[in-house]
Amino acid sequence: MAKYKRILLKLSGEALAGSQKTGFDEATCMGVAKQVKKLTDDGVQVGIVTGGGNFWRGRSSENIDRTKADQIGMLATVMNCIYVSEIFRSAGMKTSVLTPFECGSMTKLFSKDRAVKYFEKGMVVFFAGGTGHPYFSTDTGTVLRAVEIEADVILLGKSIDGVYDSDPEVNPEAKKYNEIAISDVINQRLGVIDLAAAVLSMENHMPMMIFGLNEKDSIVNTVNGVTQGTLVTA
Repeated sequence: MAKYKRILLKLSGEALAGSQKTGFDEATCMGVAKQVKKLTDDGVQVGIVTGGGNFWRGRSSENIDRTKADQIGMLATVMNCIYVSEIFRSAGMKTSVLTPFECGSMTKLFSKDRAVKYFEKGMVVFFAGGTGHPYFSTDTGTVLRAVEIEADVILLGKSIDGVYDSDPEVNPEAKKYNEIAISDVINQRLGVIDLAAAVLSMENHMPMMIFGLNEKDSIVNTVNGVTQGTLVTA
């Protein structure tokens, strides 16, 4: 029995690229799709946010204005969501992509009512385009959407399997937390998510599960309460 009824899953752009580091790795995306299909079959309502790092990371040149660079990043997440949405459909799910700005007929405008209506129809809802404004990361967009749709928890699938007191790749003695308060994440500057997103999570009491995306059935296991990851309480 799933531990949560409605979740928001954040997938990094790099995770979508797999070992290629750029673009899409279809096998990786299909692996995620098969896990999400198990959740939706069990009645879990799933929202998804993707990053855009497989196409664009910040300002690639000082010649590009920050606002324009962030707009390129927003469009990268739209491409990612449309692609992953199609992979999910091929795995037997119904999906919809919502954005905070008009994208012609490719997506629909985000509203809480629309998202909830789709959840109740058993659809997987993709939230693309971040907040729709520059100077906000996809971390902030993730927490914002989770709060708006009243998700039970945010799932952050990462290349690292939880939250540590220091970088385990640098410090072999780094201590892993099974549970930590978001206030401690902020105070210790642990860098799990950016500061604006962390404060938004804390103010709105939105918990997060940080887990290793590459571990077998990690998404399903985390939703079912069986995980080696870290619970970030708020």
